[in-house]
Amino acid sequence: MRSTARTFKENAKAAVADPQLRRALDHVKSGFIGKRAKAAARLPEFDALRDAARDIKNHTLDHLDLYLERYEQNVRANGGHVHWCATAEDARAAVLEVCQRVGAKTVTKGKSMISEEIALNDHLEAHGITPIETDLGEYIIQLRHEPPSHIIAPAVHLTKDLIEADFRKEHTQFPEGRSLSEPRDLVDEARQVLRDRFLKADVGITGANFLVAETGASVIVTNEGNGDLTQVLPKVHIVVASLEKIVPNLEDLSTILRVLARSATGQEFSTYTTVSSGPKRAEDPDGPEEYHVILLDNGRTQMLGSEFHEVLRCIRCGACMNHCPVYHAIGGHAYGWVYPGPIGAVLTPALIGVEEAGSLPNASTFCGRCESVCPMRIPLPKLMRHWREREFERHLSPAAVRYGLAAWAFLACRPALYHWLVGLEMRVLGALGRRKGRFAWLPFAGGWTRHRDFPAPQGKTFQALWAERKAGRAP
Repeated sequence: MRSTARTFKENAKAAVADPQLRRALDHVKSGFIGKRAKAAARLPEFDALRDAARDIKNHTLDHLDLYLERYEQNVRANGGHVHWCATAEDARAAVLEVCQRVGAKTVTKGKSMISEEIALNDHLEAHGITPIETDLGEYIIQLRHEPPSHIIAPAVHLTKDLIEADFRKEHTQFPEGRSLSEPRDLVDEARQVLRDRFLKADVGITGANFLVAETGASVIVTNEGNGDLTQVLPKVHIVVASLEKIVPNLEDLSTILRVLARSATGQEFSTYTTVSSGPKRAEDPDGPEEYHVILLDNGRTQMLGSEFHEVLRCIRCGACMNHCPVYHAIGGHAYGWVYPGPIGAVLTPALIGVEEAGSLPNASTFCGRCESVCPMRIPLPKLMRHWREREFERHLSPAAVRYGLAAWAFLACRPALYHWLVGLEMRVLGALGRRKGRFAWLPFAGGWTRHRDFPAPQGKTFQALWAERKAGRAP
C-alpha cells in the first residue's frame, strides 16, 4: 500500500469536509463504544484480565526468540513450513514462490492487516494471480479499489447506499430489479458471488491473530465463516503474520481472547475462533495439503527494547480508534497507511519512518481515551509523545513549531521574565476584550478563531489570582 501519511493534514481537511464520511463515522461511535462498555461491565474481572494479558505479552516479548524457535519446531513437527522474512519484499517473494510452484491462478484471502502492510494483493496481481478478499468488508473495498479504513471494520467509512451502488455495478449477473434495500440482501448476494470462488481457489491466505508456541498453531478470530473456508478448501494454506503475534500456550491464549472480543466489538466471544496446526493428516476428511507460515519482521525487532517496545503488545482490536475523537472526525484513510487511529500514530512511524509519518503522532488531543480502553494497557499517548520528541530532534517539525517551542523554552527558563510578559499579555487582552468578552480573530491563533471565538482573559493570570488568594486579598 502506497503511503500518503506525508500529506496527512491535507487528507484530514478533505475528510472533515466530506458529509458522507461524517454520516458513516457516526456508526463507529454508536456501534462500538457502548457495546464495549456493557461487555466490560458484565465481567467483574475484566480489568484484572487486562493486567494478566499485558503481563503475558510482556513476558513473551522479553523471551521472543525462544518462543519463536519453539513455534517453528512445532510447525515443522506438524508437517508445515516456516518462512522467516526480514522485509515486506521477502514476505511477498515467499508467498509468490509458493503460489507459482503449485500453479495457482486464484487465491482467496481472509482479512489480514499484514497482507495490507506488505501490499500483497498488488504483488500477486502483477504476477498473474487473482487475489479475492472474502471478508465482507474487505470484499466491498476491493470492489472499490480502496484500502481498509479500520482494523476490524474495513468498510466502516461507507454507507449502505454506496455499497448497494457498487454491487449493482459489479454484480451484473443478477437481475437489475432485485432488491438490495436491506443489509441482509447485500450479505446474501456477496455470499452467492464468493461461494464459487471459495471452491475454485488454488491457495488460501489468512492472517493470524495469534501464533501458539506450545502447539505450532495459528489462530484467527472472526465473525464470518470465510476464514474457515479460506483455510480448509484450497490445497495450500498460507498464514502471513508478524513476529509479535506469538503467545506461549493455549492457556495464555484463552486469557487474551477474553479481552479481545469485548474490546473490539463488545461480544463475549467472537463467532469463530479457529485453530490451525498444519496440513491435513491421513485421517482428516478435508484440509490443505500444504501449510506455510510467513513470519514477518519488517522493523519489529528494532522496536524490541526501545521506547516503543510496548506497542508490540497490540492485538489489533481497534478499541483505540473506536474511542478516538480524532478518528471519529476524519476516519481511517486520512492517516495515509495501513494502520489508522492512535495505534497507527505510533506504529506507522516505526514501520515507514518518522520522516514519512511524522504528522500522525501530532494528530491527537492526548485525551487518553485510547489508553484507558486498550485491553493490553499500551500507553499510546506516551508513545506518541516519544515520536514528537524524535520529530523535533531531527528538525522535521514545521519551522513555526520549532521556533515557537524555542521561544517558550527561553522564557520558561527565566521565570521572572515569563511571568512579567504573560501578565502584560493578559492585562492587554483583558482590556481589549472587556466589551464583547471574546475575540473573533487574534494573531497567531487562526487555527482556533477560524472555527470558534477565543474567550477574552479576565485581565489577571492564574498565578496572580492565586497569590492574591493566599494573601487574603481575593474575594
